[in-house]
Amino acid sequence: MIEVDHLTRLYTRREKGGWFKRGPVVEIPAVTDMSFTIRAGERVAFIGPNGAGKTTTLRMLTGLLYPTSGTARVNGLVPWDDRQNLARSIGLVFGQRSQLWFDLPVVDSFEALAVIYALKRSDFEDRCRQLVATLQLGPFMEQPARSLSLGQRMRCEIAASLLHRPRVLFLDEPTIGLDVEAKAILRDYLRELNRLEDTTIVLTSHDTGDIEDICDRVIMIDHGRKILDQPLAKLQSEFDAKRKLVLTTHDPRAPLDLPGLMVDQSMDHRVIIEIDTRAQKLADVIAAVQAQVDIDDLVIERTDLETIIRELYARGATQ
Repeated sequence: MIEVDHLTRLYTRREKGGWFKRGPVVEIPAVTDMSFTIRAGERVAFIGPNGAGKTTTLRMLTGLLYPTSGTARVNGLVPWDDRQNLARSIGLVFGQRSQLWFDLPVVDSFEALAVIYALKRSDFEDRCRQLVATLQLGPFMEQPARSLSLGQRMRCEIAASLLHRPRVLFLDEPTIGLDVEAKAILRDYLRELNRLEDTTIVLTSHDTGDIEDICDRVIMIDHGRKILDQPLAKLQSEFDAKRKLVLTTHDPRAPLDLPGLMVDQSMDHRVIIEIDTRAQKLADVIAAVQAQVDIDDLVIERTDLETIIRELYARGATQ
């Protein structure tokens, strides 16, 4: 569905010169030699720190930017050469780019998009009813887009991007401004959309809940270069060996002798022990702790996705 081959995008900038002199023009790489493929029906998280080149890559894949070199195909089309036909097979939601007319009621924007995409009236009405019901848009369909909260507008933006049943859906921070319930509704719907219509989803988000709930593969970039591409389950399993024991102890400052382990006893009645289960068995550590202190409560924590991604970003910064 998506083929990216040595895609590169450079920006030019003129450096400051001296008095009455123009400085030299320098090239700033935003995306460098990017290559990957995404099969139809995949749900891919495209992640990286701020300024990594994520949005620039998505803009090239949607035909909004020309690359400096390299090529790409989306649904068999070169995005920047065939934007009109491509627009009929993709949906796009950028947090800072609206496809709604701000002074019109939301329903009128949907009607206008139906005309733009040349949708059959019956197909449009069926799809619109489904999206309004699922994303709970009914209470504000008659309101102008400018009067909506950020969360309400984002739900309408996502519905607008799905009216024409796109083969590929590009989402850039889709849950920004949404409350917990609205996020859950949206994530459930995107999974169901993928299951029922085999829609390919490419998501950029700093919300790890979006990544965990929606995606099954992660592509990570940093400084415009791809540095990781693997299934989400595999990525999590690589970090799953690291656990934390969080203990509540009877004594405020219980003495512990645990060689080779990271032990944090900075709080009264609370001990945090970091364990690499590849080197030490969890049961052995728990037994050693029980032999030395009286435990009121014990919790075993796995490494969450946010911690994993933060560590991956740190690694990328040192490469």
